[in-house]
Amino acid sequence: MTGDFSLWVYLARTPLLWLTVTLTAYVAADRIAVATGRHPLANPVLFSVVFVAAVLAISDTPYPTYFEGAQFVHFLLGPATVVLAFPLYERRATVMRALLPMLAALAAGAAMTLLVVIVLARLFSLPQPLVVSLAPKSVTSGVAMGIAETLGGDPTLTAILVILTGIIGAILVTPMMERLGITDMRARGFAAGLAAHGIGTARAFQVSEVAGTFAGIAMGLNAFLTAILAPVALHLLR
Repeated sequence: MTGDFSLWVYLARTPLLWLTVTLTAYVAADRIAVATGRHPLANPVLFSVVFVAAVLAISDTPYPTYFEGAQFVHFLLGPATVVLAFPLYERRATVMRALLPMLAALAAGAAMTLLVVIVLARLFSLPQPLVVSLAPKSVTSGVAMGIAETLGGDPTLTAILVILTGIIGAILVTPMMERLGITDMRARGFAAGLAAHGIGTARAFQVSEVAGTFAGIAMGLNAFLTAILAPVALHLLR
């Protein structure tokens, strides 16, 4: 037992271990999603978070130690976002035909997200750092953390809120669109990317390549617009 514990202590400090744990958790979670026919509740990101959190809790491993090994996955978020440009280019004609409706939906979605934050801040008298951290919750994590840090929020809290928003959005988007009778994959994808950033975009690609393309567009444009509107909205609260 002592030898096994010593071996675990050694492995726990090896960055490669936590990269392996992260990838294994996602592969297992994706297998579960496939087994359920990609049911919205069987979201791979949600299951991966639960799996990794359980391992960290059981092994009593601090997050900085885990992130030292898993940061390679974090680094790949940037290239993965850039890769979304390929389906956009392939479907550029379809995108251009829907340009005006997309811009209108973008403006409405970004404004509504910030309006909800303002209303919550007014109703519950939320502290300013929490409001700042909450404002970019529908933006992809890298941009959201940058916005929060620049405006005086807590980037770590923002990252948590962004992930929760993405998971909830990815779970709800398909049944909600079906309940509303929205069958246009362009609209469904754009809504997913606008409200649930990268995680919603991943879910959109599972449903349809067209939906995924429009989700990627929404994710990118929303990040740009929120970076402009968030400081203005937060200034109104002061």
